[in-house]
Parts: sequence; C-alpha cells; structure tokens
Amino acid sequence: QVQLVESGGGLVQAGGSLRLSCAASGRTFSSYAMAWFRQAPGKEREFVAAISRIGGSTYYADSMKGRFTISRDNAKNTVYLQMNSLKPEDTAVYYCAAGSIMVVTTLGWDYWGQGTQVTVSS
Repeated sequence: QVQLVESGGGLVQAGGSLRLSCAASGRTFSSYAMAWFRQAPGKEREFVAAISRIGGSTYYADSMKGRFTISRDNAKNTVYLQMNSLKPEDTAVYYCAAGSIMVVTTLGWDYWGQGTQVTVSS
C-alpha cells in the first residue's frame, strides 16, 4: 500500500511558476513509476507527465513539453512537478499517481493522491 500526499498548489499569475510535490509513504517508493495527472472543472482527468522508477526515463503530454519538468528523489520518497510559463488553461486539480508501468491513461495507475489545486490567473 502506498499513500500519496500532494502539496505546493496555489494561485499564480500567468507566466509564473509553481513546484508541486508528492510525498509517498512506505519503503517501496522506488519500486513504482510515478506520474502527474490533472483535472479541470467539467473535464476528464488528463495525463501530464510520468517518470520511471529510478528517474531515467520521463514522458510528457505534448502541451506540457518544455514548460513542465517531472523529477523524483527516491531518498525522500518524493516526486516533483516543476511548472513554468503557466497559462490560465493549466488551472486544474493536480494529482500524483504511482504504478507498475508508465501509461498515459488513468486506468494504469494503482495509487492516487487527493490532489492539489492550481489556479492560474490571466
């Protein structure tokens, strides 16, 4: 069992930056690939980025490439999402997820956090 707790969300102006963190419980953090998803009001949850177990591979949704960076620190059981050049359309609840394989759909992930709100004002 893995418990995930996100933090770092908030209100930021367009063009600004935020860094989200997701802290995982347990001693098996490095056994899981990690990902970030987001869900805007009235929309389905969508893939943002994923990172492999030891961080050697990363994958991004096209609209986030060049602006968002996913990273992890296995010694701290934490995964991060650095978000730069934020746009109003990035406003959403951001969720972290843990799973055995990296997939872009929500169905492939085993554990989810409660989410953190990111609001980007224009």
